[in-house]
Amino acid sequence: MSETNPSVVTSEDRTLPAVVYGLYLLGLVNGLTILVGLVIAHMNRDTAGPVMRSHYTFLIRTFWIGLAVFLGLGVLIGISAILSIVLVGIPFLMLFLFLWGAVGVWFAIRCVVGLIYLSQGEAYPRPDTWLI
Repeated sequence: MSETNPSVVTSEDRTLPAVVYGLYLLGLVNGLTILVGLVIAHMNRDTAGPVMRSHYTFLIRTFWIGLAVFLGLGVLIGISAILSIVLVGIPFLMLFLFLWGAVGVWFAIRCVVGLIYLSQGEAYPRPDTWLI
């Protein structure tokens, strides 16, 4: 087994990354556990082996990308809610609310896909991607 190739299955501990994925998924309901998962991911990324480091990097990027999009959509929802008073903002409000939900689905799919790779003992193949 080569330590330079992070896609090689190793005997690294998969417990904490699995906990972080679980906290992220639970955070879709309560919001707070996502922050706990982010702290755990940041604390363990530098000491993890290459396979688990790819998962921690993926988890950290998932949080920051999701937060940026949620905040941006939140601002747009607020603006379109104000504009809906004069009926101009109603279509935009509906669009941005739909996108808000779509980002939640994107977040959940990223977590599930990451869990699948983790359960197989594999590194996440593209931890720096913003899609899936």
